[in-house]
Amino acid sequence: MITRRSVLGGALAAAGLPLLAPGAFAGGEAHAARGGPRPASASTPPAFTTAMPVPPVLRPLSSTGDVDCYELTIRKSTAEILPGVASDVLTYDGHFPGPVIHARSGRRVLVRHHNGLHMPVTVHLHGGSVPPSSDGNPMDVFAPGTARTYVYTNRQPHASLWFHDHAHHMEAEHVYRGLSGGYLLTDDLEQSLPLPKGRYDVPVTIRDARFDERGQLAYTMSDRNRTTILANGKPTPYFQVAARKYRFRLLNGSNLRLFSLSLSDGTPLIQIGSDGGLLERPVAVPVLTLSPGERADVVVDFSRHPVGTRLVLANTGPGRPEQVGRVLRFDVVRTADDPSRVPAVLRTLPPAAALPRAAVTRHIELSMDEDGRPDPRGFVNGRLFDPDRVDTTVAFGSSEIWNVTNTNKRAPHNFHVHLVQFRVLERGGRPAGPTEAGLKDTVRVMPGETVKLHMTFDGFRGDYVYHCHMLDHSAMGMMATFRVR
Repeated sequence: MITRRSVLGGALAAAGLPLLAPGAFAGGEAHAARGGPRPASASTPPAFTTAMPVPPVLRPLSSTGDVDCYELTIRKSTAEILPGVASDVLTYDGHFPGPVIHARSGRRVLVRHHNGLHMPVTVHLHGGSVPPSSDGNPMDVFAPGTARTYVYTNRQPHASLWFHDHAHHMEAEHVYRGLSGGYLLTDDLEQSLPLPKGRYDVPVTIRDARFDERGQLAYTMSDRNRTTILANGKPTPYFQVAARKYRFRLLNGSNLRLFSLSLSDGTPLIQIGSDGGLLERPVAVPVLTLSPGERADVVVDFSRHPVGTRLVLANTGPGRPEQVGRVLRFDVVRTADDPSRVPAVLRTLPPAAALPRAAVTRHIELSMDEDGRPDPRGFVNGRLFDPDRVDTTVAFGSSEIWNVTNTNKRAPHNFHVHLVQFRVLERGGRPAGPTEAGLKDTVRVMPGETVKLHMTFDGFRGDYVYHCHMLDHSAMGMMATFRVR
């Protein structure tokens, strides 16, 4: 029987490495290198006392013809997440939060990653339509001391994508400790719109964390006590804004937590985009729900607020409000000219009735053990992930309907499929709401719920995976392989 340790053991053995248990990174190696544990006085600071940083934008190592080339080293580093404490993190080139790559449709990007860790890794461009060799398959790892070049053809339209580690059984802990970054793909259509740009277009990754008494990130599978909310790597920070419109590219970078976001004055968030780019029309959203891996681009107009206003981005998702109810505070500190606006029509997408006819309808069930066992397992259609098994075969160029059901009674899940952007047709038997009407690659599926998805496999041939993007669940085996041929 395939188990968590047997699959991981095979990947590590192939790389000539010892088997590490989940949580091994937090052990003695990193701490001993700097003289042992830190004082027990490390604690989360009061809300809104730390400034939220903006992730750094990477510059290409070279740009020739229609190719931009980058080079990054995946390595351990430290970050001051809690004030005055150096917390051990995993990074791309030492950046925590992760860096951002700007790309353009039709222009290739090559990223050469050097593995400076003592564990195998792989890199997945989440939401990207890429060939199998550059998809970051969970078993397609590269060993410590080696490098891998990923080729992104960027044949798809604009989208707020992201990249992260996907080494099976280690993906959850690696991403939790910092191995993620942004990949903002744009095109002529998006650039032609008068949306906020430049310094007024801000990526924001929100996630949860738990720290030990030394101020180190504590990782335990299925941990429900990750109650420190981070925005761009800082605990419940503030962000200074001008009295004008901003575009915020929100990513739920958590392993498990769902966020339900709203502004403290009751003003709706204006959602303009989701995973796969702009919606057809902007939507006023009183409460925006994001499951792990989902993205939403929103516009907030601070011009209606006088200088000195403080506006909180609140969370009413699962958890105690006093612990997880505040995410970020916007402080209006100055006035500014604002030539931007949000058009009434952002792009054109075919209506559900005009989508290509589905050749096949499939039924996918997501489930996990809920009986309290110490090492719960995750399943797709009742089976643990087996990297040697192809679970689904689809014809290149065909369209299919996938009905994805969460059969658990208590545990929420979500669903992410590599290679394609899909359309959400129905949720619980009803037409999808306007916030899910665009292109998606990740969708939440609550206990007992079914979502109906339409997807077309016209990108590349080869093997890819689909899985729950609550990464602790995929690390438990809630993943399967599909082959496009």
